[in-house]
Amino acid sequence: MTPPQRRRRFPKVSPEPAPQPKQEGQDPPEGPKKNPERLYVITGPDGTERSELDLVTLIVAHADPPPSATPEQAALLRLCTAPLSVAELSAYLSLPFSVVTVLLTELLTAELVTARAPVIRQALADRSLLEAVMHGLQRL
Repeated sequence: MTPPQRRRRFPKVSPEPAPQPKQEGQDPPEGPKKNPERLYVITGPDGTERSELDLVTLIVAHADPPPSATPEQAALLRLCTAPLSVAELSAYLSLPFSVVTVLLTELLTAELVTARAPVIRQALADRSLLEAVMHGLQRL
């Protein structure tokens, strides 16, 4: 599966007019407000509880998104068909690590995903294991 491509931000076509100094008795004009979605809206009211997840913890989904899943949870489940780290999920969804951990905690408690630590390889192999392999190859 190919990860989703990030969208580029393009500069505004027309610059906004310079703000006029406020005169007494005048209220600022009401224009379209650009409020980004607050993160507590994404995580829900119980967004304080989190699992112990690292940036390199691998997440794998077990099921398709249920109808009751939020859009962010559904996106997480679709992305996790193959193992992905929490850092990758955070980057693909353009969400902070803390928000992704809260969303993953909800999915973990619902048993829709599993989390596992990455496989850590030793820098050097055990000498006795290497000698055993070498002796086995010499006997062939």
